[in-house]
Amino acid sequence: MTEKTRYSDEELQEFKDIINEKLALAKRDYDQMMRVLMNQDGNDVDDTSPTYKTLEEGSATQTKEELIQLANRQQKFIQGLEAALVRIENKTYGIDRITGKLIPKERLKAVPHATLSVESKQNRKK
Repeated sequence: MTEKTRYSDEELQEFKDIINEKLALAKRDYDQMMRVLMNQDGNDVDDTSPTYKTLEEGSATQTKEELIQLANRQQKFIQGLEAALVRIENKTYGIDRITGKLIPKERLKAVPHATLSVESKQNRKK
């Protein structure tokens, strides 16, 4: 029996559905983060009223910086999912970019934008 070199069209469609679902959630979360960062969700006066509470301002700044980091990570995740969709269209999805072997289905279901098997990723860290 020969070893599979790529996933079937049915399997690719299954992965595409998983990715599209995760992509929709990721974009929704990213949009929500951006609305908070741009102060679009509130009608309050926090950004215009004078305040002399330095500690609270520092805390608010730190919270905003953390949210910016989360938004950046989310954007990177979205880009990874979109790249995975391109690989599906090219029928190269699920192929380990180092070994050329198929990445196990279980890994792709957990991390659909993966381009390395767990083994390749561990070997790369060594």
